[in-house]
Amino acid sequence: METYYKPKDLMKFAEIGEAAPHLAEKFFDYYSAVFAEGELTAREKALIALAVAHAVQCPYCIDAYTQTCLEKGSNINEMTEAIHVATAIRGGASLVHGVQMRNVAGKISL
Repeated sequence: METYYKPKDLMKFAEIGEAAPHLAEKFFDYYSAVFAEGELTAREKALIALAVAHAVQCPYCIDAYTQTCLEKGSNINEMTEAIHVATAIRGGASLVHGVQMRNVAGKISL
C-alpha cells in the first residue's frame, strides 16, 4: 500500500536546500549548533528530540531519533519513558485548554 510517509525520503533531507541554499545553510548550521554537546549531552538531546518528535508526530524524526538514541547509548526503557513525558505534557496541554472552553461556555450560558 502506498503511503504519504516514505522512510527513504529521510535520506533526501539535505536536498531541501536546493532551491534556497542560503536559507538551508542557516538552518543546518543552527541545527548542528543546537545538537552539539553543551549543558546537555548529545544523548540527553537525542532523548528530548525523540520525545518532541512523538509530540509533533513526525515519522521522519521518530525514525532518525530512535536510531540516534540507540547510537548514543539510550535503551528502549529510557526512550519509552521520554515518550511518556512528552505524552503527559501534550495531554495536559490539551486538557488545560478545557478551562478556556469552560470560561466561554460560562459566558454564553449567562
